[in-house]
This record gives sequence, structure tokens and C-alpha cells, in this order.
Amino acid sequence: MSITNIGLWAHEQFNLTRKLDAIAPLALRIYLFFPFWMAGTNKWAHFEDTASWFGNADWGLGLPAPMLLAFLATWTEILGAIFLLLGFATRYIAVPLMITMVVAIFTVHWGNGWAAIADGAADAGVAERTAAARSILQEHGNYNWLTEKGNFVILNNGIEFGVTYLIMLLSLFFTGAGKVVSLDYWIAKYFKKN
Repeated sequence: MSITNIGLWAHEQFNLTRKLDAIAPLALRIYLFFPFWMAGTNKWAHFEDTASWFGNADWGLGLPAPMLLAFLATWTEILGAIFLLLGFATRYIAVPLMITMVVAIFTVHWGNGWAAIADGAADAGVAERTAAARSILQEHGNYNWLTEKGNFVILNNGIEFGVTYLIMLLSLFFTGAGKVVSLDYWIAKYFKKN
């Protein structure tokens, strides 16, 4: 068997997986539901604080029209999460969600660099602060209980998660919600019949 024949055979085998190609957009949609739902509902539960943070230049973002922008961001995230989960208007809702991510990346996270969680190995200052906080918690708190589900870390709040969500949304924008397990698929199928 020649290299060409092996390559063609492998290509045919990989093409068989196209029957399951709804899995990838479904996985993206389910994954993205959680951060957008949590962010949106948290903003809604603390809407006045969110709007204040959006508008205050001293300790917040200093954005114009903070009530309007907080309202738009909140409901984009809440409705976006629901639409993504259902696979409804997926390509359409991806656009305002991507805009929300770009705004968050540049207004909230950009100054903190890439990493979402500070890397003590790369930054001696982070390692020092982590060790000091760990020492305080061990002396004055229940450190074992605090860390039983994971290590103590310092949040860096960099652009990593925002960029990751943006790329996932970009993928959904181009591919759509996927087949079978999305309302978009069934709506399109219904209208193609009529």
C-alpha cells in the first residue's frame, strides 16, 4: 500500500466523523453558557454596583453612559447564555457577546497581562505574596478546609479567559450552533420544507 493510498484511507476515516460534527459546537455552547450566565446574573443581582463600577473613573472603568452600558452588558450575557445553551440565533448572539468580550479585554483585563491566574514561578513578587497569604491563612484560618478543593492562588485577572471566550464565540459565529441539538438546526429545517 502506497503512502498516497494510506493518506486517502485515513482521510476517508476522518470524514466518517462528520456524522458527529454537532458535538463540537454543542460543547462550545454548553461551556460558554456557564461563564456568561454567571457574569450576567451577578451583574443583574448587583446592578447598581455594576453601573457605578462602569462609570466611576477613580475606582471603576470610567465609561460613559454607565447605566446603559451596564444594562446592555448584563442582558447580552444573560440572553446570550440562554441562546447559546438552546442553540438559538447562535451566530447572531455571538456578535454582541464578542463585542462584550473585546470591551472586557481592553477595559478590565488588558493592564494585567495574559495570565488569568498569577504564576508564582514566573514572578517572584507573586510567589512572595502567595507565600505571605498562605502563612496568614495557616496561622489564622482553617487552611486545610480552604484548600481542600484546590491550591491557594492569586488571581491575576489577565486577558486569558476573555480571549479564550472570544475565540470560542468566533468559532460559533462561523460554524453556527451545529446540527440536531440546536434550535437553529430545527428552525432552518422547518423553513427549508416550506
